[in-house]
Amino acid sequence: MRSRVRPHVLVVEDDPKTARIIKLYLEAERFQVSLANEGPAALAFALEHHPDIMLLDLMLPKLDGLALCAKLRQESEIPIIMVTARSTEDDRITGLTAGADDYLIKPFSPRELVARVHAVLRRAADSEPRRRRLFTFDGLELDGTSHLLRVDGKDIRLTPTEFSLLESLCRSAGTAISRDRLIESAFGVDFDGSPRTIDVHIASLRKKLGDDGGRRFIETVSGIGYRFTGRRT
Repeated sequence: MRSRVRPHVLVVEDDPKTARIIKLYLEAERFQVSLANEGPAALAFALEHHPDIMLLDLMLPKLDGLALCAKLRQESEIPIIMVTARSTEDDRITGLTAGADDYLIKPFSPRELVARVHAVLRRAADSEPRRRRLFTFDGLELDGTSHLLRVDGKDIRLTPTEFSLLESLCRSAGTAISRDRLIESAFGVDFDGSPRTIDVHIASLRKKLGDDGGRRFIETVSGIGYRFTGRRT
């Protein structure tokens, strides 16, 4: 993540009143704030201007939030917090699977919103020194310098959360890591969501790694969490 005196937040929200309120609170916390009220414009802005973080509503005209998130993830690892009235666990899992780093349910307190933004930005910033690491396994290379994952020679794009999780697993290859430890690594000690969030991100990682019946880099350890099983090279 690039260093800025004032981190740049892109708020993607089609309700003008809600967008204004979010903008006011974020600016009071000394964030630089840009607004977009529909999907295609938000996607174009994000790819051109590279904001530090995106707050993304799901119900958007022309291109909904889930589709926008999936398209952006093909090009960028900009941290994304989905902000939506959809409150079921399935909705949360769908949003995280699409590539979001966090999920905030409306109505929310402005203080909670600001705290979530700070937490996700801190997570992304804290991962920068760790990205200067190189992990190589049979068929997999995690390149911390360029923040790239290569599987069988093919570059795979990761979100900051996915990178943090995979790095933690690679660092402890062969050892079972608890969900609590993975939560602390990826989300911080102040995370108050469901442990199932980790399962959703692990499922996304497995898909990107190409885990299948013939080869599996991440295995579930019953009653504990997960273990990275790749062979070091």
